[in-house]
Amino acid sequence: MRLGVYSDLVYRRDGDVVSNNRAFIRFITSLPPRVDEVVLFGRMDPVPGRSPYVLPDERVRVVALPYYRRATNVAGVLRAVRGSWRVFSRELDGLDAVWVFGPQPMSMVFAWIARRRRDVKLILGVRHDYPEYIRNRLPSPRWKWAVAVAEVMDRIFQYFARTAPTVALGEEIASHYRGGGAPVVKTGFSLVPRSEVRSLDDALAKDWHTPELTILTVSRLDAEKNPLLLLEILHRLRRRDDRWRMIVAGDGALREQMERRVADLGLTGAVELRGEVPNGPELWRLYRDCHLFLHVSFTEGLPQVLLEAEAAGAPIVATRVGGVAEALAGGTTGLLVPPADADAAVTAIERIQHDPALRRELVTAALAHAEQETLEAQLDRLAAFFRTATNGARPA
Repeated sequence: MRLGVYSDLVYRRDGDVVSNNRAFIRFITSLPPRVDEVVLFGRMDPVPGRSPYVLPDERVRVVALPYYRRATNVAGVLRAVRGSWRVFSRELDGLDAVWVFGPQPMSMVFAWIARRRRDVKLILGVRHDYPEYIRNRLPSPRWKWAVAVAEVMDRIFQYFARTAPTVALGEEIASHYRGGGAPVVKTGFSLVPRSEVRSLDDALAKDWHTPELTILTVSRLDAEKNPLLLLEILHRLRRRDDRWRMIVAGDGALREQMERRVADLGLTGAVELRGEVPNGPELWRLYRDCHLFLHVSFTEGLPQVLLEAEAAGAPIVATRVGGVAEALAGGTTGLLVPPADADAAVTAIERIQHDPALRRELVTAALAHAEQETLEAQLDRLAAFFRTATNGARPA
């Protein structure tokens, strides 16, 4: 199978090396040899350079689309439509199926083009509740109209899903896309290989009587992720046990505000704002070294960082929003707390700290769940879904 994939990503070129800044691309480019070739459609940054995730040399090819800086550049997006249409249509001649992630302006165009072709199978991909995704990323109140547009695009994508097989991130999104005649499969996009799932004995050997107890969080420093709450939680924990410290892996618009708040709360030396840590060995080490993983978003899809924490055998405390409960197997692999509730988070963390039996229960369940949702396991299930979809049969 030759599979085209479109997601609204920007690629960079450095000589013969092509790279991307989203960890998600590692999942897509791991599909071979389950498929013969992956053809990636995406904007190519005109400025040469290299992003953290370098694409493989074999069985992966990038087709450059006209560049626009960001989706909020409406005029740039509209100017890019004609050239993107031409490039995409031409490349379809060499593909068996195309996996279009949306809803998003250009994905609507590509889905419509592919839907008209009888020789190429259209498969939809949905990673976000798109109206909610847009609502939480408006550049200013003047952009409120964009939410209504996102709702219309979401309905159109659901209409396409009546006849196009759909891959949805988590049950909540999958439920919105069921109801037509085409199959819908829910999945995650795990980046944890089987080799990185920790042994139970190793995870349970963590020393909780050490001079320092480390909380890890991996998240963008944006308003929807509520990162300032992390500092309030740590502040309250340290009033009762000053061994607690925190590592924040991620970057974003609230970085400077976080730095000021660290000083205001007297947490200098207890908080390390590590910045962006690419998915890979350094990030796995942070997961393995921490005593507890904390996730405090206001909104979420199916956060893959929770699966990564599970695979490392780190006890988890997370806010019950979006697909978080699903990612934590209904709450069996971590403790769920209400969003924006520092006291509830502190109570949950201290329960884990002082109850070895609870830690054992959570870690045992987490590692078992991670074994079922490794990168290889999810890729195998998706490849089987693609084969069934392109053969025109409905999966059992």
